[in-house]
Amino acid sequence: MEPATLHHYLQEMHPYLDHYGYAAVFVTVFLEGFGIPAPGQTAIMAAGLLASRGQMDIGLVVLVAWSAAVLGDNIGFAIGHYGGRRLVLRLGTRIGMQQAHLERVEGLFRRYGGIVVVLARFFDVLRQLNGVVAGTLGMHWWRFLVYNAWGGALWVGAWGLGMYLAGAHMAQLLRSFRGIEPYVAAAGVIALLLSLWYIFRRTKIDPGRR
Repeated sequence: MEPATLHHYLQEMHPYLDHYGYAAVFVTVFLEGFGIPAPGQTAIMAAGLLASRGQMDIGLVVLVAWSAAVLGDNIGFAIGHYGGRRLVLRLGTRIGMQQAHLERVEGLFRRYGGIVVVLARFFDVLRQLNGVVAGTLGMHWWRFLVYNAWGGALWVGAWGLGMYLAGAHMAQLLRSFRGIEPYVAAAGVIALLLSLWYIFRRTKIDPGRR
């Protein structure tokens, strides 16, 4: 019997992976890379799980997903670089992207620079817009390419290889967790009560402490 969490991801993408295979992984990750809403991350996770069952090759899953991620983000970079902010906003309204989303990502880029490109894929909105915004803000393409390739490798490795390695053992882990779940919940309640008691005690001893 499939664990509920894994079953959810498989049900989400299984029909597409079953019919289109690696092409489904490539297209969804590629489209998501330049701002079009697509379940790229879900596709990688589902493909990793199928690979753990021997239904896909994990090496090809990782290679296809990484290639699509880097290429998609570079298309986004080109749109931002050559089209400018006005074009990005005009096109964005057609796919549900709001100006507030763009401004939020721009603020992160100005503050943290290339590290945003590396970590962007792990966060919604950033994952879809990091290439576009890097282009509109004038980041050098070679710099973007290096950070983007690095971030794509971390992202695909975390979700693709991570789900592949976990797939074979997840059912057993979840069954084990169900056995200790009541004790984990009780420990959480005790920790919360102790934290509240400590805060109350410190406040009572030093009312001026903030």
